[in-house]
Amino acid sequence: MRRPLVALTMAAALLVAACGSDSSTDSTGAETLTDVTVGVIPIVDVAPIYLGDEKGFFSKRGINLTMESGQGGAAIVPGVVSEQFQFGFSNVTSLLTAQTRDVPVKVVANGVASTGNADGDFGGVIVAGDSPIQTPADLAGKKIAVNTLKNIGDTSVRESVRKAGGDPDGIEFVEMAFAQMPAAIENGDVDAAWVVEPSLAIARDAGARVVAWNFVDTAANLTVAVYFTSTKLAQEDPELVSAFEEAMAESLSYANAHPDEVRTVLRSYTDIDQAILDSMTLPMWPTEINRASIQRVAELGLADGVFETEPDLDALLP
Repeated sequence: MRRPLVALTMAAALLVAACGSDSSTDSTGAETLTDVTVGVIPIVDVAPIYLGDEKGFFSKRGINLTMESGQGGAAIVPGVVSEQFQFGFSNVTSLLTAQTRDVPVKVVANGVASTGNADGDFGGVIVAGDSPIQTPADLAGKKIAVNTLKNIGDTSVRESVRKAGGDPDGIEFVEMAFAQMPAAIENGDVDAAWVVEPSLAIARDAGARVVAWNFVDTAANLTVAVYFTSTKLAQEDPELVSAFEEAMAESLSYANAHPDEVRTVLRSYTDIDQAILDSMTLPMWPTEINRASIQRVAELGLADGVFETEPDLDALLP
């Protein structure tokens, strides 16, 4: 649903002319909404935006929301820059990488965060039930599946190994889709895998064990992913960006307070079995971005060679 920037700007002007009302009206008094497309990944993390759309948090701010699925944050970034999407969802490492390469993007709202629970998070490193690997240190020198190479998965897994006293330099990371990882563990194709929900719950249900909670090991209450826009849209239509940010904040707060509704809305855009929906660990959805945790990801990524230059957090974050 790509839309010319002129139309976007005109619609935003109508919002301003509404003099503080939730949405503008045409000459007949009918509401007119601004069409906004958001590039998302069909995973648990983005449940708040779907829930907020259902609850009318976006429409009451003059936004007619459409979600379009992408393969990952790395694919969504160019979609936002090219104006295919007005906003996108991506993990922080992909956006830090984009910033170091002078890609014109700007974070506008929080996305998802670790639970901070060392006994159970929404992402972790799994091994087969009978694997000799018992601790994060045992992952040293092993073959580990991640969904994207040189991204937040291998950065955080390395930190788990380091914190446990192991040497992460000899780890062989293998790129693989989350959905394929439980079978790869069971078949012995890899020694371990970093997975997030619902793949984590599926794997544990099949007998896999968690040996590391890598998000928790990386930083306290780690901000894992965020929503972003192009710097062009941020500069040319700040009213629309502000409306989206406000709607996301309300959506995140509502999702945190209504976990049962989160599990219900997941059925609208995923094929997760009900038993897995009921058993999986939900992430946290704070409204505030944990800047210190992103700074830690930037430091670790730079040290591990994920980033070619030091990321500029001031240029990327609000």
